[in-house]
Amino acid sequence: MDLIDTNIALSDEDDEEEITAEVVLKTLQSAWQNERLAPEILPHRNDMVECMLGQIQHMERNINKLPKIDLRASIHKMELSRIKFIICNYLKTRINKIEKYCIPILNEERQRMETGSNYLTPTEFKYAQEFVMNMENHVKTVVLSKMPGNMQLFEMNKMAEHPNLHSHVFLKANETVTGIVLEDLAGEDEEIDLEEGSQHILQYKPIADLIKNGKVQLI
Repeated sequence: MDLIDTNIALSDEDDEEEITAEVVLKTLQSAWQNERLAPEILPHRNDMVECMLGQIQHMERNINKLPKIDLRASIHKMELSRIKFIICNYLKTRINKIEKYCIPILNEERQRMETGSNYLTPTEFKYAQEFVMNMENHVKTVVLSKMPGNMQLFEMNKMAEHPNLHSHVFLKANETVTGIVLEDLAGEDEEIDLEEGSQHILQYKPIADLIKNGKVQLI
């Protein structure tokens, strides 16, 4: 009995691509690790989440067919728990960022929607909108309504909290990358190269795009 599907169909409207369950899990683990360690919210990998949820259902059905004393059942239940934790923590991390940086995230996402380069899923975008609306209503009801009339204006952008893109992160280069421009404390530019497999501590902002295209991995 195969407890794990060898191949998973990854659908993208007109195209359908088959990838292995191992690749899906590896991609999801990488996205989870990057999301946890990056200061900003990253492009969603909902395609991998949906694939893995389908894989979990397949595994659970096959585990239920095994005798309770079968060692394989216990091993695969532990693996299922690990996968479920990764998915839940990945989604929770994104929600926490949405709540903390909801105003700039929404402003930037509206601009991305014009080019189709969304970072949020439709559900996350709706949640962010509702979160900001509820926050605005709360501030108006609890605070501004008690203020003089000339001080009751709700200025959303003044309440915005932004992620610190100048914070430093640990990273590993997945491939050789040349010509990365860093800015030092004196405001002068320095150009560096990353060798495949090398590890570094660098400011996040100059390598943000490299994380998003998979050329480096946060560790």
